[in-house]
Amino acid sequence: MTVIAPKLTLERKLLSECELIIALDEVGRGALAGPVAVGAAVMDAAGARRRVPEGLRDSKLVTEKRRPDVATRAAAWVSASGVGWASAAEIDEVGIMRALGLAASRAVQSVVEQGFAVESALVLLDGNHDYVSRVHPVPLRVRSQVKADRDCASVSAASVIAKVARDTYMTELHDTYPNYQWSRNKGYASTEHRDAIRTLGLSPYHRASWAITDAPTLF
Repeated sequence: MTVIAPKLTLERKLLSECELIIALDEVGRGALAGPVAVGAAVMDAAGARRRVPEGLRDSKLVTEKRRPDVATRAAAWVSASGVGWASAAEIDEVGIMRALGLAASRAVQSVVEQGFAVESALVLLDGNHDYVSRVHPVPLRVRSQVKADRDCASVSAASVIAKVARDTYMTELHDTYPNYQWSRNKGYASTEHRDAIRTLGLSPYHRASWAITDAPTLF
């Protein structure tokens, strides 16, 4: 199957109406353990004229072996990037959608701290639901776009940057909790992960409010 590379068509159109785009995409929404992460990638008009890095795709379409290299080149290509996080405990406390908003807000704030003003930016958010505006402390101009992670190169960059950051975090946690095999399943509902939960119970990094042992296998 031929995978179509993401383009900058939408970004170039939007940059005729604003100075900056802050592209956002989330990873880890459906995991049983670990945080949810939202990647942010900043694109300006000059960046939108540069060639899209070879191999850049939505993180789900890039092999695990290739993702770190793609993420490194994506981060060098955009004007700035960052990752915002919401922990498993926060997901349990406020629910997954508000936790996504918290992570997205923190991702936006991470690029603000690098010198980029949200007042001159449009937030381009993958999906069909704006989960960041009600959480962020200052007003945001947000455009939700279905399949933006597949079609929009700036969102693809945010996707792969966030995926590599979260996978690295879960692999590091594996050293402390090896029986859950997080280095392989990254906190998602693999059969081995669910079997370990039934045997050992939940770790502090599991989303305890979820019906975890009944979750469908995703791998």
